[in-house]
Amino acid sequence: MRATTGMLLENNRAGFHFGTMNTTGPRFDFAVIGGGIVGLATAMTLLERSRRSLVVLEAEQRLAAHQSGHNSGVIHSGLYYNAGSLKARTCREGREALYQFCLEERVPCRRSGKLVVATTAAELPMLEELERRGRANGLAGLRRVEGRALRDLEPEVAGLAGLWVEDTGVVDFAQVTHAYARRVRAGGGELLTGARVTRVRREPGHLLIETTRGELRAGRLVNCAGLQADRVARMCGVDPGIRIVPFRGEYYELAPERRPLVKHLIYPVPDPTLPFLGVHLTRTVDDRVEVGPNAVLALKREGYRSWDVSPRDIADMVSFPGFWRMAGRHWRSGFAEWRRSLNRRQSVRAAQRLVPALRSRDLVGRRSGVRAQAVDRAGRLLDDFYVVETDDALHVLNAPSPAATASLSIGRTLADRLLG
Repeated sequence: MRATTGMLLENNRAGFHFGTMNTTGPRFDFAVIGGGIVGLATAMTLLERSRRSLVVLEAEQRLAAHQSGHNSGVIHSGLYYNAGSLKARTCREGREALYQFCLEERVPCRRSGKLVVATTAAELPMLEELERRGRANGLAGLRRVEGRALRDLEPEVAGLAGLWVEDTGVVDFAQVTHAYARRVRAGGGELLTGARVTRVRREPGHLLIETTRGELRAGRLVNCAGLQADRVARMCGVDPGIRIVPFRGEYYELAPERRPLVKHLIYPVPDPTLPFLGVHLTRTVDDRVEVGPNAVLALKREGYRSWDVSPRDIADMVSFPGFWRMAGRHWRSGFAEWRRSLNRRQSVRAAQRLVPALRSRDLVGRRSGVRAQAVDRAGRLLDDFYVVETDDALHVLNAPSPAATASLSIGRTLADRLLG
């Protein structure tokens, strides 16, 4: 995975400085840390392309416990990404591979389509830019809609113009992750849950990995630890150059009798200065309708509730200079997201820009997900995939949306690098 592939990649081949110890633990060619969708896609591809031994280490008691099981379930089209970029390529390739995989594994999915709506004249230039990007990325069925054509697609929507994106779909990514896991097991790989990595040491010819379920040796390590990826990298003696800052996204659900208000997926025109897509309405693969998410700073890396607090995670954030630079740059939008989190009416107002018929009482229940957002020392929110390579490891330090959609393509890219 060289710089020419488009993947933001750094080499840190002098990063390991560990002592040695004797061990009788099992030996594997590859150890993948993280039982989420990217880790399992990588493990699956490695086993399909080689006859090497492999183990997946998941800290929690189940797979897809965090980002892979707490997301919008949207199969992204690649509309938002610059043509020729890694995101555009992996999203396009991964999207079609994912649809085919779901067909083979009988995982329910639907190519349902999405409507991106400009509600003000100021958003029209960005809508045109999205149309240009979509056409450059080869999206099928992409078309501009206005007036009656807009209402034919979504009768309750309000907007000056829209962009219909036919290739967008929905799926349950937790089910996809478990389907990947079945193929890993079928290929001879081992999956260990409740195996949190506590230490990594380098010995001649291999890495000694200590976990809460014992120790093992591996020739190479793949760090797909998501919310803990930067800590695993530092555990391996690598300075990742970033810090993971968690952002909680909260989703409301429409009451069953109000679901007919939304036929497909309805998105706003995104703010180009932020790596978030704004509050949108999603008809899920099981025909529920979700409204959200916001993007509020979480005070714990696995902080799915507003009262979840981790002193260690807070100290990690505030001790990083990039956090304060990010806060100084984005405090206004952060304050708006915080207000939306505390006040349901703020979320309703954001959704009403798209569907005015919505009322506060239409929103029932709430669930949350936490996004592992990499922030660099300059305070920039990294918007692309970011991988650091050493002689013995690949560290996936930022895997933002569309990582789930592109998981098969990302897994192939990582496996290509590991297999040389």
